[in-house]
Amino acid sequence: MNILVFSDSHGNVDNMVRLTRSLRPDAVFHLGDLLRDARALGRECPQVPMAAVPGNCDGWTEEPDIKNLMVDGCRVLLSHGHRWQVKMGYGAAIGAARRAGANVLLFGHTHQSCCFQQDGLWIMNPGAVGARGTCGWLSISGGKISCRIIEE
Repeated sequence: MNILVFSDSHGNVDNMVRLTRSLRPDAVFHLGDLLRDARALGRECPQVPMAAVPGNCDGWTEEPDIKNLMVDGCRVLLSHGHRWQVKMGYGAAIGAARRAGANVLLFGHTHQSCCFQQDGLWIMNPGAVGARGTCGWLSISGGKISCRIIEE
């Protein structure tokens, strides 16, 4: 399964629509800021399954701000990251992922992309698709995981 990962779109739905249509992922994960952008992308690309979490700019919502999903036998933890204060470091986020038994940790909030593996846990922040034009690509197949950052 190939998943396109967006965060921090901040109103720039056009970037997400263009990337989704050109890269043709099996699914899209949106990591917040803004949920309404994720919904707009869903209307533009209804054939692509989507999961989304709210960010610190989304205000009050009933949508859970952490989702723990199983994807092709791997556990993927999604959050915007602000609750873990990722701008101060990734320790709290990594601890939450380990407690959740996650194989992959996805978060945004910092607008700075990263993708690396630490002691068997894949960690990715796709950066800001709205401002910087970066996103993430997560591939999961038969328990094998790979990820990379896509820069425009």
